[in-house]
Amino acid sequence: MVHLNPDYMKISVIIPAYNGERYIAQCLENVLCQTHKDIEVIVIDDGSTDRTAAIAARYPSVRLISQPNGGLSVARNTGIAAATGEYIHFLDVDDLLNREYYERMVAAIGSHTDAGPVDMVFGGFVNGIHPELSLRFTDRLLLTLLDDKIAFTNAGVSGYAWRYLIRRAFITQRGLRFEPGLMFEDIPFTLDALALSAAVVTAPGATYHYMKRAGSILNTRDRERVRRRNAAYGHIKAWRREFFARHGLGPVVKPRTKTVYKLFGIPVWTRIERNDGKTRWYLLGVRILQRRVKV
Repeated sequence: MVHLNPDYMKISVIIPAYNGERYIAQCLENVLCQTHKDIEVIVIDDGSTDRTAAIAARYPSVRLISQPNGGLSVARNTGIAAATGEYIHFLDVDDLLNREYYERMVAAIGSHTDAGPVDMVFGGFVNGIHPELSLRFTDRLLLTLLDDKIAFTNAGVSGYAWRYLIRRAFITQRGLRFEPGLMFEDIPFTLDALALSAAVVTAPGATYHYMKRAGSILNTRDRERVRRRNAAYGHIKAWRREFFARHGLGPVVKPRTKTVYKLFGIPVWTRIERNDGKTRWYLLGVRILQRRVKV
């Protein structure tokens, strides 16, 4: 049985940055003003040619690692090797968090540790590029089945690594790393992590703001970059189909309707009907029953 004090759960926040001088100060201020204070901030300056490193160096509590430009995957892998926290979070330099983000994420972990280590925890996010893909949670759920993990996080479509806190020992023991040179590198990393994880929990009240920034390869109209992006996405789609087949998964099934029963304002029972005809019941966030509706 595991008991963790949320106040002393160290989070390593890994921030890869390439020519991010416009955003790095705001990003660091956003992290350093978090209500959860046991945070290790690691900035990986990935060969920037602007003032990114100089600005990050102004913050005494921030660990700055400078390296030749190798891309996002290499920078994140460097951060994994340098991290010392119990959990790791990958934060993009141009994105934002609500002030209670890490407090809510850690509280969700602490609420389920009696069942054993929680490998991953995920909160909600606001997608500034595709608002229809935004996702928030109203209650805590403990997910152990792969199809539930993917359905509730919509990881097959929005498999961003920044959506999760991931237990560092789990990353190390499972040898999880980002593939260098791969565009859309988050999806293989995230889906493999979900498949290998023993337990994943949701964190209501934690919101990541994925910002729409000019010049992003996901937001560009440059023909060559669009061509490369589309080719890379075709590769990822093929990888994702193979992953689903390997794990015996059909098309990702998203919840259709959710009914929450509360006692004195506290969610106790949750009833979820899915598009595949299955109805699942959760008691205090833990699934206890599933049945298929006959049609």
